[in-house]
Amino acid sequence: MPAGAPRVFVSHLAGVPVFDPNGDQVGRVRDLVAMLRLGGRPPRVLGLVVEVVTRRRIFLPMTRVTGVESGQVITTGVVNMRRFAQRPTETLVLGELLDRTVRLVETGEEVTVLDVAMGQLPARREWEINKVFVRRGRSRALRRRGETLTVDWSAVTGFSLEEHGQGAESLLATFEQLRPADLANVLHHLSEKRRGEVAAALDDERLADVLEELPDDDQVEILGKLQEERAADVLEAMDPDDAADLLSELPEEDKERLLALMRPRDAADMRRLMSYEEGSAGGLMTPDPIVLRPDATVADALARVRDQDLTPALAAQVYVCRPPDETPTGRYLGLVHFQRLLREPPYTLVGSVVDTDLRPLPPEAPLPGVTSYLATYNLVTAPVVDEGGSLLGAVTVDDVLDHLLPPDWRERELYGMALPPVAGRAPQVPAGRPEAPDVR
Repeated sequence: MPAGAPRVFVSHLAGVPVFDPNGDQVGRVRDLVAMLRLGGRPPRVLGLVVEVVTRRRIFLPMTRVTGVESGQVITTGVVNMRRFAQRPTETLVLGELLDRTVRLVETGEEVTVLDVAMGQLPARREWEINKVFVRRGRSRALRRRGETLTVDWSAVTGFSLEEHGQGAESLLATFEQLRPADLANVLHHLSEKRRGEVAAALDDERLADVLEELPDDDQVEILGKLQEERAADVLEAMDPDDAADLLSELPEEDKERLLALMRPRDAADMRRLMSYEEGSAGGLMTPDPIVLRPDATVADALARVRDQDLTPALAAQVYVCRPPDETPTGRYLGLVHFQRLLREPPYTLVGSVVDTDLRPLPPEAPLPGVTSYLATYNLVTAPVVDEGGSLLGAVTVDDVLDHLLPPDWRERELYGMALPPVAGRAPQVPAGRPEAPDVR
């Protein structure tokens, strides 16, 4: 590549918006597709994997890219909306090349790939990967940072070999800012091998958040690849209702082993949730709503609502119980909506503003009844109380939606609608290639 030719490190492209010539956003870059070649020749970059607004992943050929600039990619505006499917001869640059262990040709030394750079060939719209940013040594366990250097593609070897135990540090750094649902979408599109490696590299809290957003099959697959002690820790970090749903998908022996490794209180919550019928209020609820005694103040309630670990739905109201102020033994008195808390002086006792008119749900209430209850009273959360008047938990609208939507809803396109036309035109394919628009 001649001096002065543009060079882009691919990690800088992750999540970058893609625009058409009119400045309308098409989507965001989620990966790059390359083809490895023999003889130490630099891989050719075939195109970009772009996630459009519907969460569909499409292939954008590099021949349709007119500019790769700071913080954005510009296309010709001609976009084919067919879902991207990786071919056997193709490699995902972010998903499969980063964190690989390769060797320097000159010394045979093992190095870890932190990033790769691509450059555009002169007088053409073709791009190739020509530089590799590596770190010497494999001392991740000792947390030592080795020397880093950038070398030519031909100076390293080993990319074409299958690697077991490939790390995921650089890949995770690339997607560090993604919401759990978006990171789950990234994991879902990785190979089974790579998905397990990335999951192993996530900390327990982050993995728990991501697992809650994955399809059931992916959840079971990932959990099955973790050591049992860690699997139990991750289940404890998940929302109890989501963890109970996941445990229900496992064989009975595996379920019991994991429950035995969990903290007694968490295991008891899991068993209680699994004892209810699937789709009932008891099966849908979380056992960890905000519970306060009647002598607590509005200031106390607002302090609990501010907890950043609470979902917006659970923070929408607090439940008032006579001691003990916890589920499933607290005597339910009523609830206080968040808006009411905002209207009262901080020193006001919650017992004096509690709403006792709204009847709670029984644990055996079926899904249609729960749905009608939330819709009738315009609620995002509902209390679940047993015959003895004890608060068992709360059902949130997001858990209800999980069970109302089709089983594969997480794998479908976001919003369930088509992408708006690009640059005022309907989605189209390059002329003359109706069945092979990828031009790969």
